[in-house]
Amino acid sequence: MKKNDEQKIKILNNLVAHYGYQYWWEQENRIADWVSMILIQQTTEKNANKALDNLTPHLTVESLLMIDLDTLQELIRPAGFYKQKSSYIKALIEWFASHDADLDKFRSYPTDILRKELLAIKGVGGETADAMLLYIFERNVFIADQYAMRLFARFGYGPYKNYEAMRKEFNHLTEQIPHQLCKEWHAAIDVHGKQFARNKKMDEKFLLA
Repeated sequence: MKKNDEQKIKILNNLVAHYGYQYWWEQENRIADWVSMILIQQTTEKNANKALDNLTPHLTVESLLMIDLDTLQELIRPAGFYKQKSSYIKALIEWFASHDADLDKFRSYPTDILRKELLAIKGVGGETADAMLLYIFERNVFIADQYAMRLFARFGYGPYKNYEAMRKEFNHLTEQIPHQLCKEWHAAIDVHGKQFARNKKMDEKFLLA
């Protein structure tokens, strides 16, 4: 393993050790988790949750297929960009339904092939596709979001031109770790990112200890 890789893994594992395991991101209803990945785009967690609460009676594949677009738009209005996001949700659910709405059918899909399919769905970009891979399809991937970019930039990594550039450099680190830890890396990065945003004088030396 390269020395740089060892340092990256140390930072990630120290984040998890410092903040502890996070359990707030997953709901019992996987469709709720999935739809929330569309709702959270370009808005706050608070607004996305308001829209998700409005959708609660409709969070099944059958209901989301049947609901008319105008009603869906009105329900998710708090999340902003409601016209675009309603069409994205429809596209996602229609794609899933075309695969018999059965997550087990994807177990044999290689991760790179599944990622390409997800990226072909309207409204699904790289970060959203990786969130779906990590939390819905239980694949080990690195989510190179803005919190991750800023964190590692402070330790001298990058700068990265875009999401895919950082992902390419970090994704292989996830290959030999348990899936639970892979999820915790992402959760801890985001928790720390929010903490650092509130206190930019935070001493981060503990992440290299």
